[in-house]
Amino acid sequence: MTTNIAGMIDHTLLKADATEQDITKLAIEAKDYQFASVCVNPSWVKTAYEVLKDTNVKVCTVVGFPLGASSSEVKAFETEHAIKNGATEIDMVINIGALKTNDTTKVKNDIKAVVDATHHKALVKVIIETCLLTEEEKIKACQLAVEAGVDYVKTSTGFSTGGATVEDVQLMRKTVGPSIGVKASGGVRSAEDVQTMIEAGATRIGASSGVAIVNGQTSTSQY
Repeated sequence: MTTNIAGMIDHTLLKADATEQDITKLAIEAKDYQFASVCVNPSWVKTAYEVLKDTNVKVCTVVGFPLGASSSEVKAFETEHAIKNGATEIDMVINIGALKTNDTTKVKNDIKAVVDATHHKALVKVIIETCLLTEEEKIKACQLAVEAGVDYVKTSTGFSTGGATVEDVQLMRKTVGPSIGVKASGGVRSAEDVQTMIEAGATRIGASSGVAIVNGQTSTSQY
């Protein structure tokens, strides 16, 4: 496993029972292995930032997570608060119910509320939760995300009925084109999985098993 691939991994810990000690350990691992970022829940952003502030490792957090059903105003507030605490990457969940009812204006405005709330101080990755969508809905979600000005589209939260698949990553890459990032997350557990997702078009990987991956091991973690 090369340093370049390690640099594509968002080292992730989003479990409800994660402690301050766990988050600190995650951040130290990210610094040691030079992962792209740590991805933590909003309440732990400041903790991760304090460990990583003098490094190149970014602090990523989640917004509207994991259901995407928060109001746009709440998602925007979460975003602004996270950036104040040191986050420079935001992984937000779309309003899945609005997409399922084809309320494309609501979906797009929801995403744009988060993009606008960053004030160009953070990247935005949009989680479309592919396991809950039809192919047509996946395409539409990606198109709306691009129209709203996002930096990445992302497959999954890792907390629903399924994670990243090669087919979904390929479809997302085809839909967004070459200039938008694609993040594969959920069920990426080995170096082979990472390589497969990269070949399918992923430019970022979300994984809680980053250390195992870079050490050539296979994790049993869901995320």
